[in-house]
Amino acid sequence: MAEMPDRPQIPTNAELLNPTLAAIRSLGGSATIAEIGNRVTADLGLPEDVTQVPHGKGSQTELAYRLGWARTYLKSFGILDNSARGVWSFTPQGENTEAVDPREVIQAYANLYRERKQSGAAAGLTAPGDPGDEDFDDPSPEVGSWRETLMASIQNMDPYAFERLCQRLLRESGFVEVEVTGRPGDGGIDGRGVFRMADLISFSVKFQCKQWSSSVGPNVVRELRGALDNSAERGLILTTGTFTRGAEHEATRPGAIPIDLIDGELLLDKLKELGLGVSTRMVEDVEVDTAWFSAI
Repeated sequence: MAEMPDRPQIPTNAELLNPTLAAIRSLGGSATIAEIGNRVTADLGLPEDVTQVPHGKGSQTELAYRLGWARTYLKSFGILDNSARGVWSFTPQGENTEAVDPREVIQAYANLYRERKQSGAAAGLTAPGDPGDEDFDDPSPEVGSWRETLMASIQNMDPYAFERLCQRLLRESGFVEVEVTGRPGDGGIDGRGVFRMADLISFSVKFQCKQWSSSVGPNVVRELRGALDNSAERGLILTTGTFTRGAEHEATRPGAIPIDLIDGELLLDKLKELGLGVSTRMVEDVEVDTAWFSAI
């Protein structure tokens, strides 16, 4: 009996450090999380059965989870920084860094955690495992318990309540005249609205809500596009799951009505950004300069 070929493995956190740097550099020195993920996937030639492996019970994939660790390590090493809108870019030090030694980067993070823990200022950092571990298999600080709690709350919602949550999110994001219209025979349309940009430009959108934990494939995108009529200029799919690469390609297929995609991770980020059911508390970081007192 012929042996089955080995399934490609998901790169470890450490193995994703330099591909992350290369991805951001090829994208012009700055990129969103989605852009980084797509470029790393393409550069490493990762097949869909690897990129769509889920991480735990949430909507995030294992690859996205590990890429989150890679970005965090590089940020703590002084090479990357991120804006409040989730755009990652090089620091001045990072501009001149072509590649890093993964063990050096992760060891630096471990040292930083220990220093802050000793000073009582470790809030916001996750304790790494032994930097000597081969896989550096640590929990990602970008995927804290709040994300898991929030996703569980959304998944437990009544389907109609989830549609109303999407309606509220769209209203808070600049849509007007947002209606939830889902009904049998609607071709998969759950609602409609008008997106108004800077009170100057507006276009009509029909949207679909998928309260799924699995991936949304290209057939869903095609079905939504087929259900659009002359009253909508674009389509939008919101899901608690993920989108396959086939769905992403179908959504932007040249010559077809564009379909915008909001996956589970972006949905969580938008709820946090808009303060919908999520509140953020700032932690005061107080440091005492003992040398200052000694010098008096």
